[in-house]
Amino acid sequence: MKPLEKIGLLPRILLAMTAGVLCSTFLPLAVARFFATFNEIFGHFLSFSIPLIVLGLVAPGIAELGTGAGRLLGISALLAYASTLAAGFFSYFVCRWSYPALLDATSGINPVEAAERTPFDPYFSIDMPPLMSVTSALLLAFVLGLGLAGGKNSGLKGALVEFRAVVSALIGRAIVPLLPLYIFGIFLKMGVEGQVAGILSLFLKIILLIFVMHIALLLFQYGIAGLVARKNPLKMLRTMLPAYLTALGTQSSAATIPVTLASTIRNGVDAELAGFVVPLNATIHLSGSILKIVACAMALAYMSGMPAGTGLYAGFIFMLGITMVAAPGVPGGAIMAALGLLQSMLGFDENLQGLMIALYIAMDSFGTAGNVTGDGALAVIVDRIHAKGRRTRNASPERSETENNS
Repeated sequence: MKPLEKIGLLPRILLAMTAGVLCSTFLPLAVARFFATFNEIFGHFLSFSIPLIVLGLVAPGIAELGTGAGRLLGISALLAYASTLAAGFFSYFVCRWSYPALLDATSGINPVEAAERTPFDPYFSIDMPPLMSVTSALLLAFVLGLGLAGGKNSGLKGALVEFRAVVSALIGRAIVPLLPLYIFGIFLKMGVEGQVAGILSLFLKIILLIFVMHIALLLFQYGIAGLVARKNPLKMLRTMLPAYLTALGTQSSAATIPVTLASTIRNGVDAELAGFVVPLNATIHLSGSILKIVACAMALAYMSGMPAGTGLYAGFIFMLGITMVAAPGVPGGAIMAALGLLQSMLGFDENLQGLMIALYIAMDSFGTAGNVTGDGALAVIVDRIHAKGRRTRNASPERSETENNS
C-alpha cells in the first residue's frame, strides 16, 4: 500500500477507470463477477457508513461554529452559506437549461435493461443495515451541534470531536483506499454491459461545463466584492491567483490557508480580520464543491431518467450547504458528506453514488480552487462591513457628546 499512497487519489481513480474499461473487453464473466461481489459488499459497507459520516462531520462542525467573535462570526457564516446556496442554484439552472442540448438521454444509464442483457450478478452478498437512517443522522447532528454551539468545551463536545477523528480515519484508511477498486468494478460492469461510451462522453462534457461555470462564478463573486469595497474586481481576482494555483496542486482548502491568507491581505483586507475569516471560510464556504455536486447529480439523474424538479433540488441544495460544513478537513469530505443526501433525497443507489464519486474526484482540484478563491472575495466583503460598523460605533459617542454639549 505504501507505493500506492505516493500516487494521488485522482491518478488512481483515472487508472481504475481505464483498467476497468480495458479489462471488460477480455476478462471472463466468471472472473468479473468476483469484482461484482466486492462492489456489492463495499456498496453495503458504504451505505452502513453514510449515517456515521454525516453525524461525525456535521455535528462537531456546527458545534465549533459557536466559538468565535460573535457578530463577525455570524456575518461570515451567513455570507458563506448565501454564497454556497447561490453557487448551487446557479449550477442547477445552468444545467437544467444546457443538458437537453448537451447530453443525449437516449444513450443514458439504464442499469435494469443492462442487467437483463448481461448476467453480472455477485456470487454472494453480506447485508449491513445502517444503525439509523440518513435523515435521523442529519437531525441528530443538527440537534447536537446547535445544542453545543456557543457553549464551553464540554465532555460531549469533546466526544463529538473524537468521533469525527474516528470518522475521518474511516474515510481516510478504509473508504478512500478502496475507492479505486470500487470504481474499477463499476467501469468493468459498464464495459461488460456496453455503457462505457455514453459514460465517458458524459464525463468529458460535464467537466468542460463545470470548468466554465467555475470561472463565471468567480467573476460574479469578485464583481459583488468589487461593488461593495469599491475596488477593481479583476485586479483582486488576479491577486488571488497564487491561492487558486496552490489549491489546484494541494486539492485541500486547509493546506492552502497560508497562501489564501497572504493573497487576501494583499487585497487590502485587515490582517487580523483575515486571520479569522479565511480559516473559517476554508471550513464552511464550499461554493465550488456544491457547484460540482449539483451539476454531476443532475447529469446522472438526467441520463438515468430520474426526476430533477426545482422543488426537489432546492431542498437538496439547502440541506447540502449545511451538511458539507467541516467536510474540507477530510479527504473527499464534501462528496462523502453529500452521499447521504444523494441517497435519501435524490434516490441514488450504490452504482450512481460510485459514479458521483468518480466524476467529483476527476474535478476535485477545480472545486477546491474555486472554494479558496471565493474565500478571498467573501473576506473583502466582510472587511468592508466590519469597517463600516466600526466607524459607526466610533462615531456614536461623539454624536452623543455633541448633543449633550448643545
